Amino acid sequence: MLSNSSKYALKAVLYLALHTDENNKMMVKDFSERINVPKAYIAKLLQELAKRKIISSAKGPYGGFYITESNKKHTIMEIIEIIDGKKRIESCMLGLEDCNEKKPCPIHSLISPSRSKMIALLKSKTIDDLAKDLELNKVFLPV
Repeated sequence: MLSNSSKYALKAVLYLALHTDENNKMMVKDFSERINVPKAYIAKLLQELAKRKIISSAKGPYGGFYITESNKKHTIMEIIEIIDGKKRIESCMLGLEDCNEKKPCPIHSLISPSRSKMIALLKSKTIDDLAKDLELNKVFLPV
């Protein structure tokens, strides 16, 4: 359901949420290995998220990517939609172009309720929510 790009972007954003702020910025080279994502790949994803104001960035000798309190209010779904687009998460699990409520594929009725619930959760959870869960060791992110 999620592309590798979205997975990588989420890992990077959560890593930044735990380790950065306005006074502590990180260059991609400083954490790409820790999250197991190629530097150039994650840099491109983070540049797009910064352009869309999901995360922050600064240029120069003390520059890098970082997460502000304001950034932490963005939802997980916003990240996914920027990276993958809305269609991917809502697309047919069998890959059928015409699958919808009026013309369902064989597994549409099995998947649709779960997908709707998952999308609602992704829209309700913020970067801050997941970062707090990580800080409280309720969940883990291998880094």
